[in-house]
Amino acid sequence: IYALLGKNLTPRHAHYLDFPDENKQPRDQGLAIFFKHPQSYTGEDVLELQGHGGPAVLQQLLKRCLAVGMQHRLRLATPGEFTQRAFLNDKIDLTQAEAVADLIASNTEASRQAALYNLKGGFSDDLKLMREKLIKFSALIELELDFSQEDVAFANKKELEVLVQQLQLKTSILLESFKLGNVIKNGVQVAIVGKPNAGKSTLLNTLLNEQRALVSEIPGTTRDTVEELLNIDGVLYKLIDTAGIRQQTGDVIEQMGIDKSKEKIIQADIVIALFDVNATSPEQIHTWEKEIGLDKIILVGNKMDLTTSDVVNNFNNFKNIIFISAKDKNNIAALKHAITQKVVGDQLKKEGTIVTNARHVSSLKKLLLALNDVETGLIQNVTGDLLALDIRQALHYLGTITGGISNEDQLDFIFSKFCI
Repeated sequence: IYALLGKNLTPRHAHYLDFPDENKQPRDQGLAIFFKHPQSYTGEDVLELQGHGGPAVLQQLLKRCLAVGMQHRLRLATPGEFTQRAFLNDKIDLTQAEAVADLIASNTEASRQAALYNLKGGFSDDLKLMREKLIKFSALIELELDFSQEDVAFANKKELEVLVQQLQLKTSILLESFKLGNVIKNGVQVAIVGKPNAGKSTLLNTLLNEQRALVSEIPGTTRDTVEELLNIDGVLYKLIDTAGIRQQTGDVIEQMGIDKSKEKIIQADIVIALFDVNATSPEQIHTWEKEIGLDKIILVGNKMDLTTSDVVNNFNNFKNIIFISAKDKNNIAALKHAITQKVVGDQLKKEGTIVTNARHVSSLKKLLLALNDVETGLIQNVTGDLLALDIRQALHYLGTITGGISNEDQLDFIFSKFCI
């Protein structure tokens, strides 16, 4: 620090000073904060320099650091190295390290909250508790093996069976949370489909509050899909305005757009089936429900500004239709609420771990299989050595999630994906 700044620094204090060059002439002014180990992010000695944000200034400061580094072993950090060092020095576990990357990449409030919860150790605490309970019984069973000739029992098999059932339930809940976690992290694909001139492009523009899609009264105006992102209540939705679907068209280009629309319906997580209330029969609505599926479809009746109550009454048998006027922006808030309820419901308001990482899901699935083996062994009253083997396998998969058991290649891959 003295070689770089020309003075000693009090740990954990912000010092406002000049950043000098090799001739002791100031290149910039800013803050220097020295964190002495182990009270730092990485658990090592860390010097943080906060200069002005211009690239020329920061390049000169970095150049000076590297020049000093010729004598003091300073070098540029590799991607993710600071967080990797924090992990290797037991400042954080692997789930928290991955949460750092998720927090940096978060683009919605929901993804930020999920990442921050895991960064604070919420997920880690769940796994730590599971691991501690399993280790206790594993140790008792191993002890029994050491005294096998004395025929003594240290582990209460009934308590172990209850514990395994609790861990199975907890693991299943964590796996189930990935449905929501995947939505939070990767967003939701929403296809807006319907017949030509139903108002799909107008609805897209209304939801986005901008003129993104071309609107015309001529049927078949939209020839290809138009995709835009929309943030609703902290969740990212990819809205896909598709070409109007009709039975026959003589336009080859329009037919290609219709075929692509059908593909998008299959790929979408949610389908907004938009129809003109004045030109659609209840029979057509029933057909859409069967073809798309009730779990996926949101029925939306458009052009309420051009209809009468008698027409609306034709759809009384459908409880979940949302009636709107895309042109006049009427009842759009109700549609957004319906989309949110269809995808996440009230789950975002609940506290607890939400699994967002596919690697964690893979290990949790293997953990559940290992716990099932332990339960089967208990039911079949297998010998202690076989039971201990299954418990060790479960502990292994728990360890792969937190990084208690890992390999160097895996760590390099995980930490190379982000940089602080």
